[in-house]
Amino acid sequence: MAALSDIRAAQLGAVVPSQRNDSTVEVYNQHAVAIHEGPPRTSNLFSPIMLLTGHGGDIHSAKFHPSGGAIASTGFDREIFFWKVYGECDNYHVIKGGHAGAVLDLQFNTDGSSFFTVSTDKTVGMFDFETGERVKRMKGHNAIVNACSVSRRGDQIVASCSDDCTVKVWDVRYRGAAKTLQLNYQVTSIAFDDSSQSVVTGGIDNDLKVWDLRNEKVSMELHGHTDTITGLALNKEGSHILSNAMDSTLRMWDIRPYAPTERCTQIFTGHSHGFEKNLLRCSWSPGGDKVAAGSADRDVCIWDVASGQLLYKLPGHAGSVNDVQFHPIEPIVMSCSSDKQIYLGEIRP
Repeated sequence: MAALSDIRAAQLGAVVPSQRNDSTVEVYNQHAVAIHEGPPRTSNLFSPIMLLTGHGGDIHSAKFHPSGGAIASTGFDREIFFWKVYGECDNYHVIKGGHAGAVLDLQFNTDGSSFFTVSTDKTVGMFDFETGERVKRMKGHNAIVNACSVSRRGDQIVASCSDDCTVKVWDVRYRGAAKTLQLNYQVTSIAFDDSSQSVVTGGIDNDLKVWDLRNEKVSMELHGHTDTITGLALNKEGSHILSNAMDSTLRMWDIRPYAPTERCTQIFTGHSHGFEKNLLRCSWSPGGDKVAAGSADRDVCIWDVASGQLLYKLPGHAGSVNDVQFHPIEPIVMSCSSDKQIYLGEIRP
């Protein structure tokens, strides 16, 4: 009779302790189905982990909209998917025909009204986020375009880097590139500094170079990596830049003008680059206390900035993790992979 009374009590919405040796408590809903309560929730995601599927090929880039309510992702299938972050993470729009080749990078502008993409078709695309229409197609590179970066301040300009050993700076109001920087080796990653008067580049020569766009000369060189640099990310304050490289290290550099001589302030290890030689990206948390990077071993790696300690090594993907991004507001991490899937997961704040 005790069991019957327990079920009857559960139907009335009561909390019923289960008879288990590990002293756990099972909460029953009105249908007498046990609900196993996990760790406390830290975000407004529908579930602590969400899986987004729909892409037809490797996903090379996925970014949160600056508002935090949407995601744009793209990759080998040449399509750009829009997803909702909350609810059941519905895919609500797909842009087709934006590029004639695989899309390797995607970046939102500061207010999220538009975003930029680069592709193996040697072009840079500008799209309106609200309508999904391509606003501008920027031609000028003679080889695969590997990455792009959007200015934080002033007029909206975008910088792109390519296997043609050039960096091109585009002012979206005009036709053609506003500036072209000639390098000696292929350039695989790029990031504007906080003032938007300089760009930081990384490529197959293993070094970071800071270019002053006013005189188009290198103002700083940062040495330390021993293999190709695949991703760059500037922190919110603009004082430090993060670089991911095929030597399986993630390095943090002080790029302030009057910084100490030793500009490499932290080295993070624990992730890996594989035989695919994918351009694995990296990112900062909004508070600047955590960093993350993609990894060829199919895990998502997140480190503590102050100590350099590896905080999370999250499994789940079945292919190389190409991009990892932090949500701009909540403690949520997003990863995209060569397995054609995107994961959203909440972490501790």
